[in-house]
Amino acid sequence: MRYVAAYLLCALSGNGSPTPKDIKHILESVGIEADDTRLDKVISELKGKNVEEVITTGYGKLASVPAGGAVAVATSAAPGSGGAAAPAGEHEKEEKKEESEESEDDMGFGLFD
Repeated sequence: MRYVAAYLLCALSGNGSPTPKDIKHILESVGIEADDTRLDKVISELKGKNVEEVITTGYGKLASVPAGGAVAVATSAAPGSGGAAAPAGEHEKEEKKEESEESEDDMGFGLFD
């Protein structure tokens, strides 16, 4: 990822076709030693491509990637509630809080007794 980021920095600053030397210079400025194989791979994959088009294509692909709990939150809303649902972790926090208070009662003494 660091090689792609360095390539994009070069390309977005006006250097349409960054060389390995350009990318190495950026990486070394932040203390990263460049691996020539990875560097050559990034350059060969992006050579001759418009960076803005590559980014736009990437956004389209990124939109199709599922995002963790987003589906669970969206489906937890009641059909007639207009999509307003309580946050998923809210009920769990309340239950855990109650459990910790009850556990003190079970032992017969409090934390500071």
